[in-house]
Amino acid sequence: MRILHTMIRVGNLERSLHFYCDVLGMRMIRQKEYPGGRFTNTFVGYGTEADSAVIELTYNWDTDRYDLGDGYGHIALQVEDIYETCARIAERGGQITRAPGPMKHGTTVIAFVEDPDGYKVELIQTKAEPTRVTTLVNIAE
Repeated sequence: MRILHTMIRVGNLERSLHFYCDVLGMRMIRQKEYPGGRFTNTFVGYGTEADSAVIELTYNWDTDRYDLGDGYGHIALQVEDIYETCARIAERGGQITRAPGPMKHGTTVIAFVEDPDGYKVELIQTKAEPTRVTTLVNIAE
């Protein structure tokens, strides 16, 4: 496993891009709008996503500010087989808060687990087709 990105919610995407790119010297790596969900995801960082962790700036179109406490989103980890990984996490006592499956408004296969303090960790399936673990349905419910 490796850290992929950290997501934070931003109230003004242009202001945030100025800070991360112009002030801190990162570059915009990619951006995608999700009209059905009314949000934009923009990824910024110093290297490529293939070789370094980046920051995901999520701009929800109908929200212009956040309290610092709810601005945090999640830590993301890349996994080769999301179903096997979730089964192993559950076997070890981890709490799966969102069973593996395609993300809403997209096709990327994701899952979420929660740490003991309630912080979310997103698991993201690599592009290879994962092996489905049939017992996961019982674990996730």
